[in-house]
Amino acid sequence: MDATTPKRARRATATPMAKPAMRTYDRTTQDVGNMVELGHVNVRVPDQRIAILFYVQGLGLTRDPYLMTGVDNMWVNVGISQFHLPLGPAQVLRGTTGLIIPDPDALEARLRMVAPRLEGTKFGFKRNGDTTEITCPWGNAMRVHAPDATRFGRMNLGMPYVEVDAIPDSAAGIVRFYQEIIQTGGSVGEDRSGKFARIPIGLSESVIYRETKRASPAFDGHHLQVAFADFSGPHRKLAERGLITEESNESQYRFQDITCLDTGKILSSIEHEVRSMRHPMFARPLVNRNPDNTNNRYAAGWEAGMWRLPPADI
Repeated sequence: MDATTPKRARRATATPMAKPAMRTYDRTTQDVGNMVELGHVNVRVPDQRIAILFYVQGLGLTRDPYLMTGVDNMWVNVGISQFHLPLGPAQVLRGTTGLIIPDPDALEARLRMVAPRLEGTKFGFKRNGDTTEITCPWGNAMRVHAPDATRFGRMNLGMPYVEVDAIPDSAAGIVRFYQEIIQTGGSVGEDRSGKFARIPIGLSESVIYRETKRASPAFDGHHLQVAFADFSGPHRKLAERGLITEESNESQYRFQDITCLDTGKILSSIEHEVRSMRHPMFARPLVNRNPDNTNNRYAAGWEAGMWRLPPADI
């Protein structure tokens, strides 16, 4: 191009500026499967006074102020999940309930405070850094972690997993059951405790089926409650295999056994109370208190417990 080329032509032949490279993301990290809520773990307790000492005073959780406020049942909030504790012969989950509770030092202090009043029960605890292994007064195992965004996402208070015993060499079959019958994802893993199947729920919860050679006690009827986005599809497939144990109402049913799809062999058993997203209590907001804000150590405005970590950049 020389000096005699018109100015308009010189502009038309100029090289366009390159656009900055578009950032890419792993979009699979944002997928949510068909199980969209881990609502509660239900175990019967024979003494509500002892349950209050352990769950509310010791763990520092919050009794639901709106529902089940009498002496025959108690619902205890932990973030967006709950323990349901109806009165009756004690039930023991065959596995471990994982919890996230902030401030391991404060948790240890509360547990030591209630320990003398729980003498003569199965209560006990052992702290290892930011993790505390706890046995409830009736033998239920709990593993309490400090918040950890790398392992548990943005959860500051909650129930990140329920770990359930499963027979040896069952992990792959359990994942297949959930993929083909429940229509949700899953993965097989292995750690120092052995092989397991992880079934994700909602934003950052899961059910973990831990293979064990240990003999399990007879199943005593405890259950966990979950919600399905596709409610009818899994119901149809479960019914075809005779696995539905209760037709509760229009928006709820139950099943108990996770089976091998080829042989029908039971791989693990824990009753699932399945709700639809149209269930009246789906994603019901729960009240959580700050157990460190007491009458002897009180600050106005600090009454509520935060179930998510502080804001972070997206």
